[in-house]
Amino acid sequence: MDLKCLACRALGLRRTEAELRCPACNATYPIVGGVPRFVGDEFYSGSFGFQWNRFARTQLDSANGTTESRDTFVEKTGWTLADLKGVRVLDAGCGMGRFAEVCADAGAEVHAIDLSIAVEAAARNLSGRQNVSVYQADIMNLPFAEGSFDRIYSLGVLHHTPNTRAAFERLVPLLKPGGIITIWVYSTELLVWRGGELLRRFTPRLSRHWLLRLSRLAIPMYYVHNNRLAGRFTRVWLPTSLHRNPEWRWLDTFDWYAPKYQWKHSAEEVEGWFRDAGLEGVRRYTFPVSVSGRRAAAAATATAGRDAAVAVR
Repeated sequence: MDLKCLACRALGLRRTEAELRCPACNATYPIVGGVPRFVGDEFYSGSFGFQWNRFARTQLDSANGTTESRDTFVEKTGWTLADLKGVRVLDAGCGMGRFAEVCADAGAEVHAIDLSIAVEAAARNLSGRQNVSVYQADIMNLPFAEGSFDRIYSLGVLHHTPNTRAAFERLVPLLKPGGIITIWVYSTELLVWRGGELLRRFTPRLSRHWLLRLSRLAIPMYYVHNNRLAGRFTRVWLPTSLHRNPEWRWLDTFDWYAPKYQWKHSAEEVEGWFRDAGLEGVRRYTFPVSVSGRRAAAAATATAGRDAAVAVR
């Protein structure tokens, strides 16, 4: 797939072992560890680079011997694995590659991006799969032409950007006419964890190493939360993950308390974004808040035309 220069918007970056180069304006993008880098910094996403390189294989089905990531993917997207065979998919916020692995193994051509250096863990986890490409890039400024993808998903990512809706709106034009996008974002229902909201006023400011140590308390807290009496209090005022796997509990708790941004949204609000973006067949799934929609078959392709015109100049 042709990539787009972020400087002049021309398509057709040329690849060498060390970099991608734009033939139109001579801009270059380094390739480090086999991953093209379209950003020079992690910006607000540093906790995720730290997290996913520390817990690089915890949630990877091929490493843990379960189908939990696959089952989560199906539940939150509403897609079947058969839907993915032979289609081009964008994973918008791949982390260490747990869902990209699911899509690749189902036969999709996967393009996985992340703003953080989690891409390094993803590249290691997905190495050897010829149908996966990993990039370090910003959702707000991606190196893809309009109409590049049959399907786009972003699960648990957009609410960690400075503006959830704006990030979603940047993804929609990348769909082909008739293409489907599904996102999962945190629900306003999570605001019931009052203690977590209060603690998050301070925890993103802590050293990641200290927060990692503190998050390990989630392992024994699991038993306190499940106590019939004490749990009524602790689940609300000191929430930690309730996952049955101890390391997963540790990871999920760090994931909750570390990010700079963590917005919550209602299903009605997110469905409104989809309709305002001109998407059809907007559908809400059972896991809050998971929503999908389809780009109209007659969707305008003006931007794609402009990209093509620039590329041939």
